[in-house]
Amino acid sequence: MAADDEILSRGEVEQVSRNDFPPNFVFGVATSAYQVEGASKEGGRGDSIWDVFSHKEGKIIDGSTGDIAVDQYHRYKEDVELISKLGFGAYRFSISWSRIFPDGLGTIINEEGVSYYDNLINALLEKGIQPYVTLYHWDLPSNLQESMGGWLNKSIVKYFSIYAETCFARFGDRVKHWITNNEPLQTAVNGHVIGIFAPGRSEHPSTEPYLVTHHQLLAHAAAVSIYREQFKAKQGGEIGIVVDCEWAEPFTDNMEDKVAAERRLEFQLGWFLNPIFFGDYPEVMRERLGDRLPKFSAEEQNLLRNSVDFLGLNHYTSRFISHVTTSPEPNDFYQVQQMKRDVEWPTGELIGERAASEWLYIVPWGMQKLLKYITQKYHNPPIYITENGMDDEEDTTAPLHEMLDDRKRVGYFKGYVGAVAEAIRDGSDVRGYFAWSLLDNFEWAMGYTKRFGLVYVDYKNGLTRHPKSSALWFARFLKNGAKKDAKED
Repeated sequence: MAADDEILSRGEVEQVSRNDFPPNFVFGVATSAYQVEGASKEGGRGDSIWDVFSHKEGKIIDGSTGDIAVDQYHRYKEDVELISKLGFGAYRFSISWSRIFPDGLGTIINEEGVSYYDNLINALLEKGIQPYVTLYHWDLPSNLQESMGGWLNKSIVKYFSIYAETCFARFGDRVKHWITNNEPLQTAVNGHVIGIFAPGRSEHPSTEPYLVTHHQLLAHAAAVSIYREQFKAKQGGEIGIVVDCEWAEPFTDNMEDKVAAERRLEFQLGWFLNPIFFGDYPEVMRERLGDRLPKFSAEEQNLLRNSVDFLGLNHYTSRFISHVTTSPEPNDFYQVQQMKRDVEWPTGELIGERAASEWLYIVPWGMQKLLKYITQKYHNPPIYITENGMDDEEDTTAPLHEMLDDRKRVGYFKGYVGAVAEAIRDGSDVRGYFAWSLLDNFEWAMGYTKRFGLVYVDYKNGLTRHPKSSALWFARFLKNGAKKDAKED
């Protein structure tokens, strides 16, 4: 059955069209190295902090690891073919730092690792798919964690710079879109406050996240400086960072709740973007954290200011925010914000339908509000939506055809893609949208219990790939736009 016919047979109705977007708007899919590659001991790769963390008992809900993941290391040609058949024009993936430098130190390049990414990039370009490459998606070489404390040590900036420069030199003739760091908020908070992500630290929650963020920002700025000074003129690419943010909607019209919602956005987004756009952390963070928030030197501020050609935004869901004097969440990071996160309207109705994950509610209007906020506050930067999607619960008893019929996800994408189109009409400079994720994969602390993929991976039958309804919806969405473009041409 053709993709179009199969979607029609599943009773889907179009609400948003490819032609609601500019002709040069990029539609892509996204993954990250540790979640999909596998081959953890092959090709000269060293261990990352996620290898170490996932092998500790009790850290991953189903006791799984990314040792094999969905084996993209061996199946990249098949996956590139899938991306091409579905009609996407771009693939966002990450490079595993420990595949390039197994010990993270940058002294000996692992040529087998370079060769793997060469092959992947070339396979994408042969199909007309643009690579959008993330340098750091949480998988720090474990040697850097064990020998010097990872992101807690300012020396990390030097090692990240060596790694970034190597990637620009080896791949930049073909890669024109670079991302330095993915979701530094998660490394800081889930990695160094709550401890549910690698490296699993929670010993010093009142100081470590701020130090970790400081060094991530300095590493980002250093990599951008290297790219702009040594590579940009010749290679002609662009470079940015990816931040994640839930929209914070005031629970009521009371001024206290409005201020709390703004404060929440500053602690999620301003923490990273204010230094990049304005040269320092948000004033509300300085007031509340005092000396716990590190200071930038004048030289560091100059490096950081305007150190993005574009902004990558990962957005999944939204929350109501109300002011409280004592946060119900026990850790210091939330206490200092004096806010409470809710998922119910004052009337008791949910903010949106829930996906599989307890944190993920379907709230398309939150996307539009967040884009408007960024556009206004940060002077309309070019934006790519670098991740957006929802998960289903793994169900080992359900027949395959039921797992493929992901109507809720189709509805999610229609709503959120439509919200992006509205934001563009309202004046936001959004240039691309990447669905998370191409494939079901290793979902961090949730292991393989949650499925975010457009493509179903059969973990019990040789990791075979099966496009879901959502993949087929995108295929028709993109194809219909292409048909109209062809007629206009």
